[in-house]
Amino acid sequence: MRRLLVTGGAGFIGSHYVRGVLSGALPDSADLQVTVLDLLTYAGRRENLPAAHPRLRFVHGDVCDQELLDRIVPGHDAVVHFAAESHVDRSLTGPGAFVHTNVVGTQRLLDAAVRHGTERFLYVSTDEVYGSIRTGRWTEDSPLLPNSPYAASKAAGDLLARAYHRTYGLDVRITRCSNNYGTHQHPEKLIPRFVTRILAGQPVPLYGDGRNVREWLHVEDHCRALQLVLTRGRAGEVYNVGGGEALSNRDMTARLLNLLDARWDVVRHVEDRKGHDLRYAIDDTKIREELGYAPRWSLDRGLPQVVAWYREHARMWPAGVL
Repeated sequence: MRRLLVTGGAGFIGSHYVRGVLSGALPDSADLQVTVLDLLTYAGRRENLPAAHPRLRFVHGDVCDQELLDRIVPGHDAVVHFAAESHVDRSLTGPGAFVHTNVVGTQRLLDAAVRHGTERFLYVSTDEVYGSIRTGRWTEDSPLLPNSPYAASKAAGDLLARAYHRTYGLDVRITRCSNNYGTHQHPEKLIPRFVTRILAGQPVPLYGDGRNVREWLHVEDHCRALQLVLTRGRAGEVYNVGGGEALSNRDMTARLLNLLDARWDVVRHVEDRKGHDLRYAIDDTKIREELGYAPRWSLDRGLPQVVAWYREHARMWPAGVL
């Protein structure tokens, strides 16, 4: 494998992955040539990638553009598919965009991969496709029961990827990760939203009573897991990727307030999100035992790093951006 096509590679997780490949920080990434395809919507920034690199090619375009895909997919040994609309709140008011990008875009990319003989296809999914779980943990064999338009659109892409493996013999590998955090994340998501608003002297909105529980995964751990699945995983398999540390949204808020020397009086309890899943929890035994994955970042180490990064890059996010 010598050439990768990375869709959505200027976004939060995608850009971390690309930088990791280009730096050689990820397993089996030395000398890989990378093409990034990104539409540069509000959440994607060209500045997230090196301005110039001998092994990087950037293409500004839409993953739903079949003619464009037919021009750029040939010659690539593998596709890593990040490109997606990803914010639950936005999916509640504009689900059509999520179906278009996350379902139609995935189908067209899969078609192009089959048509042009791509060797491997890594579909980056989410634990949200499983829905909410009261107790226990989801395994890769758990049913998909998504509850938001975002999660449903990702589940549809997930199942399309599986179908292209079974029907056309495409070497597809699927990952389902828990909530990511790290630098370069757009402040529509909980951690950067709270951090940037507190730094700007603005109140932060906490949904409902804050009891919703999420498992947190540092983006660098996620990218390492993705590379392990791409290079050492098995065709047609699904791998859960967890961070191992779960917190309620209220507990996460408390941690961020402490790191920012802020008081609870900046927190505003707001009406809960429609269909808000109460708890996510995944069993990632499979990737740990098969591929030797284990997270290296703890929240105790990772959260201060993230807060410090947003302090240093405050100009990227004007006050009141959200």
